[in-house]
Amino acid sequence: MLVRTTARDGIRRPTAARGLRATAVAMLAAAALASCTQDTPQDAAPAPASPSAAPADNADNADQAEQAEQAASEPTEEPALPAEPAPEAVRDAFATLQATLNDTCTPGAGDCAYFLGRVTQELTELDEAMRADPKGPGHFKQPLADMKTLFTKLGTDRSTPHLEKHFSAIVGTRDGINTWMQDHPDDYR
Repeated sequence: MLVRTTARDGIRRPTAARGLRATAVAMLAAAALASCTQDTPQDAAPAPASPSAAPADNADNADQAEQAEQAASEPTEEPALPAEPAPEAVRDAFATLQATLNDTCTPGAGDCAYFLGRVTQELTELDEAMRADPKGPGHFKQPLADMKTLFTKLGTDRSTPHLEKHFSAIVGTRDGINTWMQDHPDDYR
């Protein structure tokens, strides 16, 4: 009680005592915030105060608890959660598809595995980007319909012989989408 009385009388406490109290308040506030975020049973009763605690300790604890509640009720900034990676922008996906325009292969000659796999992958990524675009999939109605037709033909089989079997459909879809995009420069420039 002597410390509280001297503080009320205007006598300053030593700096170390103020530092200890500030540390204690900060630790209590952190503990209060941590306990608020932990899962606890709703019907759990609070622990009773120890009857052997000294009255001065109870008064200090009440002050600290009040300060901790006040600190906890102050708004704090929520840490920014990392955003999930967004699908590529249509412009970027189209650019990588365009990079395949001058490439080709000869089905059955053994040089189509990389080329057809790459074009199919680029079409898949463009499809995802168009569906996620803020303009909405309705804006990309024709290319999305063309890719859906192709993906239906291909199914889940991405083996080289299967892709070579659908060579004309894969290259035709790529070229058709290129033509459509050239008529819609706002989407790729």
